[in-house]
Amino acid sequence: MLTIKRQLSLWLIMTVAALFATQANAQDEEEGGEGQPSAVYVPLRPSFVVNYGGAGRMRYIKADITVRAKDTPTADQIRYHMPYIRNNIVLLLSKQTDEAIDTQEGKEILRQAALQEVHLVLEAEEEESGATDLYFDNFIVQH
Repeated sequence: MLTIKRQLSLWLIMTVAALFATQANAQDEEEGGEGQPSAVYVPLRPSFVVNYGGAGRMRYIKADITVRAKDTPTADQIRYHMPYIRNNIVLLLSKQTDEAIDTQEGKEILRQAALQEVHLVLEAEEEESGATDLYFDNFIVQH
């Protein structure tokens, strides 16, 4: 059995530790919230595979795309509106021409246009867009 002196010492130590933990949590909340990440990445799965270029020989684009969201609620909005976002990106990819996607500049313009499609969907459905960027993880063109 613990003596009263030891019990008081343990109680004091536990009380001081609890106070430090409470103070540390309050300081964390003041400095940056509840440990929210500064960005959340949302992959648009499955891969996009579309034909493009109109009449003549069939041409294909295969793209893996990830959207960067500013926070978890925005990432959830992107996931919720995924069918709408995917539809708009499929339509955008299918409108491309060889000239537009054969250069690095053309791919960058396409990337910006795809990000704009994400913004349009989120602004129409959620009144604001928390999507901060869009990345091509993989981009393959078959002429």
